[in-house]
Amino acid sequence: MSNIFYPSNVLDALVPITRFNRGEASKIFDEVRESGYKIVVKNNTPACVMLAPERYQELMDMLDDQYLLVLAEERLKNDTGETTAFEEILTEDGLTFDDLKDVPMEYGVDFV
Repeated sequence: MSNIFYPSNVLDALVPITRFNRGEASKIFDEVRESGYKIVVKNNTPACVMLAPERYQELMDMLDDQYLLVLAEERLKNDTGETTAFEEILTEDGLTFDDLKDVPMEYGVDFV
């Protein structure tokens, strides 16, 4: 992913709101698709940022990764070295592997 914070990129990304008023929305959307983003300016002030769906997904993935990294670091900092088997946790909660068969799983995790 290109760095969207370089000043030259930001200046190239500015779109005056008047272009929308002149009926150029379709052209601007094409530019967003090509560049990944545009910053709409109203009265010389940024009013919104338009992102291509792929760029938005990249940013959301980066946020997810950052959240998971912070969570993992916190867990490692508090690690006592003690572990509990998954089967033991299930038993403590009165569950079995069969109880999990119809539960939708994220991140490709499959327990059965």
